[in-house]
Amino acid sequence: MESLITIAIAVAVSLFFLRGYLKSLKQRDELAKQAAEKGKVFSEGPRSQHPHIDTNNCIGCATCTTVCPEGDVLAMLAGKAVIVNGYKCIGHSLCAEACPVGAITMVMATPSMGADMPYMTPEFETSIENLFLIGELGGLALIKNAVNQGRECVDHLVRRRASRGGTAQTGVYDVLIVGAGPAGISASLRAIENKLNYITLEQDEIGGTVAKYPRQKLVMTSPVEFPMYGKFKKTELSKENLLAFWDMVLNRADFNCVTGAKVEQINKGEDAIFTVKTATNEYRTRAVILALGKTGTPRKLGVQGEEQGKVMYRLIEADHYVNKKILIVGGGDSAVEAAMGLANQSGNKVTLCYRSAQFSRIKERNSKRIADCMRSGKVEVLFNTNPVEFKVDSVLLDVQGEKRELPNDFVWIFAGGVPPYDFLKKIGIRFGMRDQTQEASKEAKLALQEQGVPS
Repeated sequence: MESLITIAIAVAVSLFFLRGYLKSLKQRDELAKQAAEKGKVFSEGPRSQHPHIDTNNCIGCATCTTVCPEGDVLAMLAGKAVIVNGYKCIGHSLCAEACPVGAITMVMATPSMGADMPYMTPEFETSIENLFLIGELGGLALIKNAVNQGRECVDHLVRRRASRGGTAQTGVYDVLIVGAGPAGISASLRAIENKLNYITLEQDEIGGTVAKYPRQKLVMTSPVEFPMYGKFKKTELSKENLLAFWDMVLNRADFNCVTGAKVEQINKGEDAIFTVKTATNEYRTRAVILALGKTGTPRKLGVQGEEQGKVMYRLIEADHYVNKKILIVGGGDSAVEAAMGLANQSGNKVTLCYRSAQFSRIKERNSKRIADCMRSGKVEVLFNTNPVEFKVDSVLLDVQGEKRELPNDFVWIFAGGVPPYDFLKKIGIRFGMRDQTQEASKEAKLALQEQGVPS
């Protein structure tokens, strides 16, 4: 009798957990179907690097779907991982790293999805010998990629120098680096490490776009290795963490960087030496590394009153603005994050206007947070709305065909930027469609090598 009772209890407990497991599977499948339906709304596929899933090897463990910082890029359908919201992927590669059976590799979008970009070799050399292009403008997003490219580019220069020889010339740098963002800092540190005679020019402030991110924004989600400082092992790094590192670099006596120096022209002479001109100086160098950001000049809307000082394009510190009436224009992550950051300051009344009917390209975590802000009334979001005029104390909006005037103290516009392609063309860099699949395959192989996995 006791045995029967024991068996009955065991069966009941097993059924309880089995029921819970089956219920969680049903919920997961339902979420996957919802994500897939949501993905159908957007016709565009992955725009750059994204996961490629070998369904023959996928064992359906769903690990990849749980590690993605962007949310529902991947989902489990019919027991296999599939891409359901490819347009959200920005290439963290965490899914590939987490897959226990190596069924995921990172590849690039098809050539048809690629943009008309500067021509570059796998060593980041442009159509002009010894003039290199690294970082975001080279086509690969993520700070991790920029840091890796800065390191690899200088390594390539060192190998070329060793193979070709040549003697140092007075007044001529071994390499001049344009830009002191993640890629430029990485290249500068590698140049120090290799005892190169180098200089770095930065038109703005050290740190690049990162310095302008909102507080506590996550800027890296996987380990990255900086020259001379080794690997950052934290899996999540905030803007403040990274800026603290920038400060440490900035205080190095051998960090040779000139800020406030905008490069206006680069010419290559018959002696193969480059002359790099800024407004106040000229520099001669054997090689140039352009570590330029993609943001470039903020894109303007051409709205009446946009020239006023209260209209801005970057938010540096949200807590400097309290008890203000604020309009945010835009529907991307920068716009949404700025709206939420400002809405959390005391007394602010924040309105976000977006020309489309819904947010379509924001990260999953931002999608959830802005929905919460809309429900709580912290941020008023006006879809299908365009600014008509920015007045001294108000803004005039076109809200679904009807004019509406709101009291206003400040306006932030997040409409992207004009990339510095015109400058690249002016100095003679050739442009053309690129098949980036080969580049992404190299990235994937390097990632596997870093993990000690034979490729």
